[in-house]
Amino acid sequence: MNIQSFSKKFAVRVLEKSDISKVLFLCKGNELYYEYCPVFATRENILEDMTALPPKKTPEDKFYVGFFDARKLVAVMDFIRGYPEEKTAFIGFFMTDKSVQNKGTGSMIIGELCEYLSSAGFSAVRLAWVKGNPQAQHFWLKNGFSKIGETHDTNGHNVVLAERKL
Repeated sequence: MNIQSFSKKFAVRVLEKSDISKVLFLCKGNELYYEYCPVFATRENILEDMTALPPKKTPEDKFYVGFFDARKLVAVMDFIRGYPEEKTAFIGFFMTDKSVQNKGTGSMIIGELCEYLSSAGFSAVRLAWVKGNPQAQHFWLKNGFSKIGETHDTNGHNVVLAERKL
């Protein structure tokens, strides 16, 4: 998996413990997200998210990455390769910095990611958003994802499962 190929415009790299302050700063600018997912970002839960894995996945399948414009972190993504099926990628978390929202940056990143994943042999990308979050629903539907179900999942939140075929 060549994570640098996730974007043509931004430098992409795996985030490390030393990046937690940057991730926390980015998260703090996204108040609407936390209205629907009220466990606000902390250093501890960011560190936990960096290593959390779904069933039957290994650390080699997980990429907690940052998208950088020079030194500025503009987006964070939790990416799982081959989940829940071998040819499917899963985005566990995606958030852009408030300064780049409503400018097409998030859509561009997702478009470039999907283009790369298709060329790498993946057939779909899956994700979930907290039900009722209008910003998340609008963003993912606008970017070609379709609802495929609903579940009572993550920490007691109802989430909408969605998928984009590649």
